[in-house]
Amino acid sequence: MMRNRWKRWLGGALLAAALASCAQVVTTSGGAVGVNRSQSMLLPSRDVEQMSAQAYAQQLQQARAAGRLNTDAALTKRVRLISQRLIAQTPAFRPDARNWRWEVNVLTTDDMNAYAMAGGKIMVYTGIVKRLKLTDAELAAVLGHEISHALREHTRENMSQAYMQQVGLSLVGVLAGFSADQLKLASMVTDVTLNKPHSRTMESEADVMGLELMARAGYDPNAAVNVWQKMQAAGNGSGPEFLSTHPSGPTRIRDLQAHIPQVWPLYQAAGRKA
Repeated sequence: MMRNRWKRWLGGALLAAALASCAQVVTTSGGAVGVNRSQSMLLPSRDVEQMSAQAYAQQLQQARAAGRLNTDAALTKRVRLISQRLIAQTPAFRPDARNWRWEVNVLTTDDMNAYAMAGGKIMVYTGIVKRLKLTDAELAAVLGHEISHALREHTRENMSQAYMQQVGLSLVGVLAGFSADQLKLASMVTDVTLNKPHSRTMESEADVMGLELMARAGYDPNAAVNVWQKMQAAGNGSGPEFLSTHPSGPTRIRDLQAHIPQVWPLYQAAGRKA
């Protein structure tokens, strides 16, 4: 009995020490929308960016081998031009982004998706552009959202959270006498339950930051609302909000509409400069 109690105490102490080593960084988004919260960042930015660059290179290699990389020259040019306008505005949120090694590519697939990895590695799927028949402004909304995930280092935050879960399970599990199979199962459950690609908070941050990015770049921010209306129609409506890590379509649309007045002067100013 005393030995088991000692194991539990020691496991808890080691877990607390591991979690204490995690940097709680209060970060702000800058810009006009202002996002401010504490982010748990255990892994260094440089390491995450290097891993993202390697993963992105593998995605490019696989797409190229399958003959699906940048096959639509006109669309690829369009995506890159819009991306360049948005990337030019990223220093409003973080000045170091101007020095990132940005890459923008297009994958031929019917899937409706796009992503931006840490350090500015962007991929747009042809499906989201063609199936939703996106205008330039609507495409800017999609790209601005994904770029904002990179600016807020959401990949690094997610990886840090997953790493903390693995450390916690290993320390407590081994000291408590769990078998390797039990640990593996627990890890799987933790990953599925807690480590979705992006949390609701992260998605909401990317929404409002992306809204500002597109406004600064001279794209009508109302187009972001259009995108989610089209997404909702394409999905035959949205399910209950609690079933997804993402905000539901109606909630997302209301939040975007609430922030449009905040970024509208930036859009007007961009128009005067053009």
